[in-house]
Amino acid sequence: MFRLTEAAADQVRKAAAQSGAEGMALRLAARRLPDGTFEYKMGFDEKKEDDIDIQSEGVTIVMLPEYVPLLDETVMDFVQLDEGDRQFVFQNPKDANYRPPSA
Repeated sequence: MFRLTEAAADQVRKAAAQSGAEGMALRLAARRLPDGTFEYKMGFDEKKEDDIDIQSEGVTIVMLPEYVPLLDETVMDFVQLDEGDRQFVFQNPKDANYRPPSA
């Protein structure tokens, strides 16, 4: 099951408020690139009839059924990579560049 960290959920809610998208779902999409890595897309959208609907940390996430196998077991986090550079990261065990988080 795909899930958000608390930090990612907080940032998603802030982004929704800033863009006037409160009440909309977070739509996710992914595709595997030829080198085994993944490309991710996300935005706010209304739930469609064929969508898979997931709840994580109080955020509604929707995706088309074809993305479920690509995003299953993925954790989306919001982290600081460099000083002042915070961004969403996808921790996906199916991605060729995946490294398990250190304990």
